[in-house]
Parts: sequence; structure tokens; C-alpha cells
Amino acid sequence: MYLMDDAPRARPPLMKRILCLILVCISPVCWSEPAAITAQSPLPAPTPAKPSLIYVIPIRDDIDTSMVFIVRRGIKEAIDKQADAVILHMDTNGGRIDNTEEIIAILNHFQHQDQLYTYIDTKAFSAGAFIASATHKIYMAPSAVIGAATPIIMSSGGGGVETVSKSVEEKMTSAVRGLVRANAERQGHNPAVFDAMVDREQGLLIDGKELLPKGKLLTLTSKEAEARYGNPPQPLLSAGTVSSLDAFITEIGGGQAKVLKIEPTGFEQLGRFIVMISPFLLAGALLCGYIEFKTGGFGVFGISAVALALVFFFGQYIAGLSGYEYVMMFFFGVLLLAIELFVLPGHILPGLAGAALILISILKAMVDKYPTDPVMPTMPQLEIPMTKLGISFAITLAGMWVLAKVLPKTPLYHRLVLQTVNPTTTAEEPSGIGVGDTGMSLTLLRPSGTADFGHGPVDVITLGDFIQSGQRIRVIQTEGGHIIVEAA
Repeated sequence: MYLMDDAPRARPPLMKRILCLILVCISPVCWSEPAAITAQSPLPAPTPAKPSLIYVIPIRDDIDTSMVFIVRRGIKEAIDKQADAVILHMDTNGGRIDNTEEIIAILNHFQHQDQLYTYIDTKAFSAGAFIASATHKIYMAPSAVIGAATPIIMSSGGGGVETVSKSVEEKMTSAVRGLVRANAERQGHNPAVFDAMVDREQGLLIDGKELLPKGKLLTLTSKEAEARYGNPPQPLLSAGTVSSLDAFITEIGGGQAKVLKIEPTGFEQLGRFIVMISPFLLAGALLCGYIEFKTGGFGVFGISAVALALVFFFGQYIAGLSGYEYVMMFFFGVLLLAIELFVLPGHILPGLAGAALILISILKAMVDKYPTDPVMPTMPQLEIPMTKLGISFAITLAGMWVLAKVLPKTPLYHRLVLQTVNPTTTAEEPSGIGVGDTGMSLTLLRPSGTADFGHGPVDVITLGDFIQSGQRIRVIQTEGGHIIVEAA
């Protein structure tokens, strides 16, 4: 469509018309050279640079939650240090499928997926084969084997394999096949090879040659895995056989790469248990802090609260979730709360800031965040931490309600208060003071302190309530020389 304009237009100057004519005439010459380049054969792809920093992560023994912690720690450190390549040093009989899925999801966070390798030292059975399918290249040591990856269900007692119905077995096998196929296709492996490892009904047919009949599970030696088929010939599974891990590192790194090996710390099993009970640890820390707050001073319950909090953060650190910064944030929040309660009572900002820091530090310590993730965690990342925190708060509130009803009525409570807050009595013993008498608090009652009922200062205690100094109070009970009061 053209837009018509009735206004007269001025003719362009002669010099401009000449320049336009020259440009039109020379333009074919200028454009012909790129056309000739395009017509030539494509330039060869540049050879990828040798990695200068390589991380080696062990996949050994049984694959369980502790192995997830090791892999998570290794991948996060590799991302943080901007590693060029990651090698999974594998020697495993397999393990739990849920932990295997976690490990595969962790591997997907590594930024250089084309530099993600598996080196099979001895064997990669079952879940080990699944994890290998999620790496870009698989290499094997001489006499190493990979395969036999059909899923099974272990009995609850751990003494053997549980028998399941045919339909359940087919459903489970189909789900695992889908998982492995998706990762194999993404990384450029032949998914039919992994199908034959997972499902005995698949068999394996390559180039019209039956490599495995139906009814058997595929297990490959290093020589069988690197055999080439097709046109052009491609390795069946293994990109090559290398004598040792050091030789393999030299092959991909050229002997100049810096190598960092992630080693198990020995605390992974302990970290697994701590993470499992983390809601109860948080609830215990909060309850101990509540009791310490009610009894005043700083004693056994305050120390217990600090210890439980440290154990909680230690477990998150071992799991590869938390760092030291969240521990510091947590205790800085506690410090702000202490300032609000004991130094600047009535100032809201320190208390709010402290509570916010404590909440954020606990949540962030449980979030599975990677160095490349945004600063603000997503809702899927917060789902599990918020669930655990909700469980902790529910346990804490229930415990606080029970303690508020039961603890003040026990002799232990009075002993704790008197020993913790007032280790030396400076006020006179109660004399002529009875139930119903009113007086004035001379100090902050938290919950014990000093008051005056017209006979001089005496020691008093509340049933757990905090009463500011200078407030009217009433005696509700006298027991064993103790004066128990409430706000009047």
C-alpha cells in the first residue's frame, strides 16, 4: 500500500543524486564477496579449548541421600569456581531411584553440559547407569562394565527384593525407561541401549544385528560399549577406554588443567539424619528459647537453644544447602531480639528486624540454591523449606501452650527462676504480706524481680507473665516463702 502526498516535493540536489547513483552501481561488487564466501564449503568448527579447571566428584558404593549431598556440594562448588569440566568418578552397584533423580537434577545445573563426563572405574550398575546417561560423554576403564539397570523394590526389612504384581512392575519399568530415555536423548546417547538395560523385553537390534535377544538385560563391557555401528560409525555407548582416571584427566585437560577432587567428609550420614529431623531441631531450639525467655537470665535452656540451632545449620551445611552466612544472619537476628528485650525494651524496630533475620536465615538455609540462581528463591524452591518451617512452628506452639499451663505450677520452674534471675537475695523476706495485697513492682518482673507492698522491697515472682517496673501488682499466692503476683 502506498501513501499519497499531494504536497509538492523538492527535487534532491544534483550532488546527492550522483552519490546515490554511484552507491547503486558499486553495491553488487560489495555484496558479491560475501556471496562467494557463502558458496564455499563451511568453515570447520573450532576445536573446543582444553578445560583449565576440572572437578572430580565420586559416585561410589550405594547411591543414597549421603551421595546426593556429595554431588550437590561438588556441583555447587564447581559452578561457583567457574569450572570448565566435571567428571563423575563412578564405581557403584546402584541405589535408590529417588536419590538418583535428585542427582540427575543437580547435574543439570552445571553450565557446561558438553563438558560433563562419567568415568567408570569398575562398574556402573542400575542407578549408576541412569546417572551416566545424564552426562555428555561416558568413558570406561579396561574391564569396566555398565548395565543391569532394571528397577526393583527392596523389602522393608532390607533383607531382599520385594515381589510385586506384573502391572506394578510394568508401570515402574516404564517410568524409569522414560526418565533414562529423556536424559540419554538430551546428552546424545542412543536411548535404545539404555532401554535394553532397563527393560528385558526390549532386546537390542543395531544395524540389523541382534546384540541382545529379548528376555535378557543388557550389560556391556568396556570393549563392547566402545564398539562402533552405523554409517558413519558411532560408538555404541562409551566414547573410549582409558587406563586410569589420571590418564583420562590428562586426555581431556592436556596435562595443564587444575584438578579439584571432592571427597566425602564422613559427616554425610550424620547430615542425612539431621536434615530428616530438622523440623524437630528447630522446634526444640524455639522451645528452649521460650523457656529461657520466661525464666530470665541465661542458663541451661539458652545454651540448649543455641546448640540445637547450630546442629540444624550444621546439617544443612553438610547437605550442601546452607553456608556459614546463614548462621551469622541467624545469630545477628538473635542479638537484635536480645537488644529489644533487655537493652531497648519497647522499641519495635530491633525486634522486628531480628525476627525477620531469623526467619529468613532458617528458610534460606533449607533452600537448594545454586550460584547461577536468582537472588530471590522461587516458590518451588521454597515449598519444602516452608513445609518444614510450618511443622516446626506447629510443634513449637503446641509445646509453648503445654509449658505455659504446666511449667509455672512445678517446683522446677520456681527453682529455675530463683537460681537464674536472683542468685543472691537483696530484698527482705516476706513479712505480713498475704493473698490479695497490692503493691508496686520495683524492677522488671521477667518473671521474677523485686516489689514493694508498703513494707520494703521483697522478692516476687509471676506465673510466667512479664510485668514492667512501676506497675501495680496483686498477690495471688504465697508458697514456701515465695510471693506469687499478677498485674493488678
